[in-house]
Amino acid sequence: MNQEKIGKFIAKLRKEKKLTQEQLAEKLGVTAKSVSRWENGVCLPDVSLFKDLCNILGITLNDFFAGEKIKEEKFKEQADNNLFNALENSSFTLKEKIEYFGKKWDKEHFIELTIAMIIIVGFIIYGFIKDNGIQYLFMIIGFTYGIWENNRKKAYIERNAYRQIANKK
Repeated sequence: MNQEKIGKFIAKLRKEKKLTQEQLAEKLGVTAKSVSRWENGVCLPDVSLFKDLCNILGITLNDFFAGEKIKEEKFKEQADNNLFNALENSSFTLKEKIEYFGKKWDKEHFIELTIAMIIIVGFIIYGFIKDNGIQYLFMIIGFTYGIWENNRKKAYIERNAYRQIANKK
């Protein structure tokens, strides 16, 4: 999807319909600044606006995603390209969600993890100083704790990043 091409296409069609940015914005229930941002390729309209925008501009959704009116003989090819791009972008969004929730979990649990690691490392050092074998016990505890926290993090990410997918089923 080429945002700039789509934006120029929106602007061209809006002008052909003799609509100002303000008039188009009013019909869609958004601000004129939003329309300007679309037309300048800064961002795309929200998905919830696609159908109404296409109806107002007199185009199909495939035309919209292509950023041009599609000739009948190229319709199937362009429809396939649009579907592929949509799928590719949705998986990228999922990757972003996974990354976001991973970082969020790290921030929320930073102090907890830091304190636990300081305690574990302290006992390991103490065990080496006293040479009483306790360091090996705390190495095992530290390793087990690391695995447990990693599984908690993965469960948190899965619960949050995949929530929308699970709700759709």
